[in-house]
Amino acid sequence: MVTRLSASDAAFYRLENTSTPMYVGSLSILRKPRAGLSYETLLETVEKRLPQIPRYRQKVREVTLGLARPVWIDDREFDITYHIRRSALPSPGSDAQLHDLVARLGSRPLDKTRPLWEMYLVEGLAGNRIAVYTKSHQALVNGMSALEVGHVIADRTQKPPEFGEDIWIPSREPTDRQLVLGAIGEWIARPTSQVAALRDTVTEVATNAGELAAVGRRIADTVRTVARGTAPSSPLNTTVSRNRRFTVADHKLDDYRQVRVRYDCDINDVVLAVISGALRNWLLSRGEPVTPSTTVRAMAPLSVYPDEELDSPGPGQAISEVSPFLVDLPVGEGNAVVRLSHITHANESNSWAVSLVDARTIVTLSGFAPPTLHAMGIRVATGFSARLFNLLITNVPGPQKQMYVAGTKLLETYAVPPLLHNQVLAIGVTSYNGRLYFGINADRDAMSDVDVFRSLLDESLEELIDAAK
Repeated sequence: MVTRLSASDAAFYRLENTSTPMYVGSLSILRKPRAGLSYETLLETVEKRLPQIPRYRQKVREVTLGLARPVWIDDREFDITYHIRRSALPSPGSDAQLHDLVARLGSRPLDKTRPLWEMYLVEGLAGNRIAVYTKSHQALVNGMSALEVGHVIADRTQKPPEFGEDIWIPSREPTDRQLVLGAIGEWIARPTSQVAALRDTVTEVATNAGELAAVGRRIADTVRTVARGTAPSSPLNTTVSRNRRFTVADHKLDDYRQVRVRYDCDINDVVLAVISGALRNWLLSRGEPVTPSTTVRAMAPLSVYPDEELDSPGPGQAISEVSPFLVDLPVGEGNAVVRLSHITHANESNSWAVSLVDARTIVTLSGFAPPTLHAMGIRVATGFSARLFNLLITNVPGPQKQMYVAGTKLLETYAVPPLLHNQVLAIGVTSYNGRLYFGINADRDAMSDVDVFRSLLDESLEELIDAAK
């Protein structure tokens, strides 16, 4: 089936360059079962779920002379073994070696002649563990009609559900002539399609007065976001190279709940305060000038419910959208509690605060939503000029119970967010099964000391815990 890319999908498809590949990545750490998780089992697991994510068997075709946006077409030569690959660390492989592998794999752009995703089964990890690293192009995942592959392969029980036989017959690939004629036909039939596309972006979900009001509020929030002006100067903003460093951190969710209760705020506020403290100490460790008024501006998209669903989030309910939110992190403030207070006040002034989904509101979603929610947050951030903020922070809720992939326990899950133009750091935070997992992606040249950031996050959290006692 031929489907034209939406305006936003086309923008993501064309936005990337060799130094800023536009993908959303995810690293899952699994407990290796006695029989092992074979490559063939992973292939079978993903293949059974592909009907839920049909774009993962489609590729992008450009239209001659750029007469119209590109189209999604079935890949008649789809080969799942090309997309799901096997890798191994020299056993016993360390976490640091795994992170180096993720950084190298994440530096490589996806092959645009094929469906825009890859998955790696990584064996040899110490501690009787294995890892699965995935990356999907940002054009592939919109969070509504198209989910991220990690969303659909995780199960809530150790025994995977039964799936019917998948009989997939790819559609015939259109010729260049057919694509050109289709584009010309659209221009003749809809000469104002550009205006219509803009209108649809704003109002396609506004089918009643309440939704129209929500759209108006969203537009007002966007206007306020743009009106914030250029972000402050920071060493976080410089030319991005082609190479990456990746590291992780993880904390107990109960520690964040303790601080939340003590200071009557949201867990999202505590997460941002912890990151603020780590950024402050990182700047000081590099000898950067830090004054009481120094700030670092983060784009921290918020997962939100529509108002009518706030009172009774139910099984299978999806989060309606992700809203942009710019917050000035008070890295110049030396007192951890005052930093938290500043961030809490900024969050309270956001009109979406009442419907914010954070780690204390556990959402019962079909599948494992965090990879898709991170992708939606990245889509929101890339809709704004990178000059408006210094770094991207995505923070999304996940289930607080054990999940499984191909019957194998999911131990840890980390987002691997992309670096945006002239931004050398991006952080993805995921709550899952009683812990918060920080995926920290950085430019290899500009932030070679990113491994220090993990210990700085630990220290920043300890400051708040001590103050809350």
